[in-house]
Amino acid sequence: MIKIDRLKDAVLIVDLQNDFCPGGALAVPDGDLIVPAVNEFIKRFLRVYATQDWHPPNHISFKEQGGIWPPHCIAGTRGAELHPGLRIQGETRIRKGADPAKEAYSGFQGTDLAEKLREAYIRRVFVCGLATDYCVKATAIDALKNGFDLVVLEDAVKGVEVNPGDSEAAFDEMRRAGAIIANSDELSPAS
Repeated sequence: MIKIDRLKDAVLIVDLQNDFCPGGALAVPDGDLIVPAVNEFIKRFLRVYATQDWHPPNHISFKEQGGIWPPHCIAGTRGAELHPGLRIQGETRIRKGADPAKEAYSGFQGTDLAEKLREAYIRRVFVCGLATDYCVKATAIDALKNGFDLVVLEDAVKGVEVNPGDSEAAFDEMRRAGAIIANSDELSPAS
């Protein structure tokens, strides 16, 4: 069992946004199905952080600009909003990807997320959200690089799976980097 310390642990919800859920511009298959698990999981934490892609209309990741993705999570649109089924209050929002010339898969890239976590005396981050094989993986690896212990919640993430096996490869890469991969039922009640 992994014991949660409410003073030193935080949960980080990665990009659980409308455009990454069914019906969105860049939907992760069944991406919305993790919302109940995320809602149940975040009840155990005092500190909740949520990343959001917050792209300008001419972002480098978009096909029209030479990228690989359709336009998605354009700042200020419904697609960029967090999924309406999320039951969070008082979360800290971290918006990423606002520079049109820079990719930003990681919640740490070009943001003050690391500083905010340190200011709150957070030592370990529990990651959930979308998509396992892109933004979750990049955020998890950057959390480790920034000196945080890390747990990725396997039952509260979903992958894009552009190629079959991408999500499992992402889990393997995160493990090699030092992440613990766990299910919500492996966590003890918060202390």
